[in-house]
Amino acid sequence: MLIKQAVEVLKIEAEGLLKLAERIDENFSEMVELICRSKGRLILSGMGKSGLVGRKIVATLNSTGTRSLFLHPAEAMHGDLGIVGSDDIFIALSNSGETEELNVLVPSIRKFGCTIIAFTGNKNSTLARHSDIVIDVAVEKEACPLGLAPTASTTALLAMGDALAVVLSNKKHFNSCDFKKIHPGGILGQRLSSKVKDIMLTGESVPQVPEGTAMKDAVREINRLELGVTFVIKSDGTLAGIITDGDLRRLMAKNKSIVDLTVEDVMTKDPWAVHLDSPAYDALNLMEEYQITVLPITDANRKVRGILHLHDILGKGEFKFNGT
Repeated sequence: MLIKQAVEVLKIEAEGLLKLAERIDENFSEMVELICRSKGRLILSGMGKSGLVGRKIVATLNSTGTRSLFLHPAEAMHGDLGIVGSDDIFIALSNSGETEELNVLVPSIRKFGCTIIAFTGNKNSTLARHSDIVIDVAVEKEACPLGLAPTASTTALLAMGDALAVVLSNKKHFNSCDFKKIHPGGILGQRLSSKVKDIMLTGESVPQVPEGTAMKDAVREINRLELGVTFVIKSDGTLAGIITDGDLRRLMAKNKSIVDLTVEDVMTKDPWAVHLDSPAYDALNLMEEYQITVLPITDANRKVRGILHLHDILGKGEFKFNGT
C-alpha cells in the first residue's frame, strides 16, 4: 500500500511535467530573449514553498551563467527594494497568482521600470494581469490527497526554472571553462582545474595496437579495457589513428567483414588529441565540440602517453588518478 501511494505521487508529478512541456509557447522564447538582452540581474520572488523553489532556481541560474538573486516579498517592502535596479528583470512565482505579499510588491517593482514575468498556474490571476509575460506552470492536481499541500505545482515550478536556466546557458554559450571559473571549490571544478596528466589513464590501461594489426586483434584490444576504443600506434610510438565502437558498428551496417581487414582499413587517421600538460577543461571543451568521449593524450612529439575518458573528467563512481 505504501509503495503504491509513493508510485502514484511520482506518476502525478511526472504527468504534470509532461503536460507542462506541451504548453511551452512563444512567451518562453520572449522571456529568454529579454533576459539575454538585459544588462541587469534576474530577480526572483515568492512566498512560502514558491519562495523556497525560487531560491533553488536562483542558485541554478547563478551556477550556469545568469546573475540572479532572490528577493523576499515581505522584506522587500521593508527596505530590501534597494537592491532593485531599472535594468533588472523581475520573476514572480505564485501558483495561485493571488499571493497577497507578492501582489502588493509588484506595483513597487513596476515603479523601478523593471519588466515583470509571472510563473503562475492561473493565467487569469491578479499577478498574471499585472505582468508583462506570463509563463503557465499549471498542473491538473496536486499529489497531496487533500489537494492542499504544494507538491506537483512546486515540482512544475522548479522544472520550469531548470528549463529557463539551461536554455539561457546554451543561448549564452556557457561552457566548461566558464563553469570552472565559478565553481572553484566544487568537485567538478577541482577536476576541471587539474592537468590532463593528473587524471588520464596510463600504461597497461591504454588500449593500443601497432600499425598492420589485423582487425580481429584490434577488436580484442577494444574489449580488453572496455573503453570502446583502441589507438593505432606507429613504430616510433606516435599516434597513427583511432578505432572506436562506432567504427565497428558502421562496418557492420555496411555488412562488411573484418576478417581480411587491418587497422589501417578502419581507423580514423590523425585523430584529435590533447597534450598531457593541457588543463582538463580544454579536453572537455574539445569533447563537447566534436561529440567525442575518449581522447588520446600525447606529448610534444605526438607520442601516446595516456588516454582520457569523459567519465574521468565528470566522474563515474570512484574517481581515480592515473588508474590507481
